[in-house]
Amino acid sequence: MKRWPMTPKPKAPGRQSGVALLEFTLILPMLVLMAWSVTELGRALWHYKVLAQSSREAARYLSMQTPGTGGEQARNLVLYGTLAGASAYQLSGLTAAQPVVVTWQRSTSSLALVKVTVAGYRFDSLAASVFGVRLGPIIFGDISASMRAASCGSVC
Repeated sequence: MKRWPMTPKPKAPGRQSGVALLEFTLILPMLVLMAWSVTELGRALWHYKVLAQSSREAARYLSMQTPGTGGEQARNLVLYGTLAGASAYQLSGLTAAQPVVVTWQRSTSSLALVKVTVAGYRFDSLAASVFGVRLGPIIFGDISASMRAASCGSVC
């Protein structure tokens, strides 16, 4: 009776050469797409963070102003990052047409709330499509920040 060896015989050299390269070339497009998608998601989250932070700064600025004043400076804080405005926007998707809404709400006799809202910001991806998959823009919901205004007395 013939006994079979426990370990398989080694294959002839050269029969497996190039298989790893072939597998890598098959997987590479998916790896690139995944890495690019994670990068674009990170960019979108960064844009959201910048808008949320600038709306908080604008609300903080308005909370120290007389109610009903400072709306243009608050808009400049959201769009440009400065009170006076600038030539360059904070983010690539911002324009002068971007709706930045400032509202004052009277809550009690001596307190008011100020709310700064950035409505409908459109985040555009770096590429319109990847491997035939169309990547449409991401439209953010309203990004807003509210703060209690300083004592407003009889002005509110």
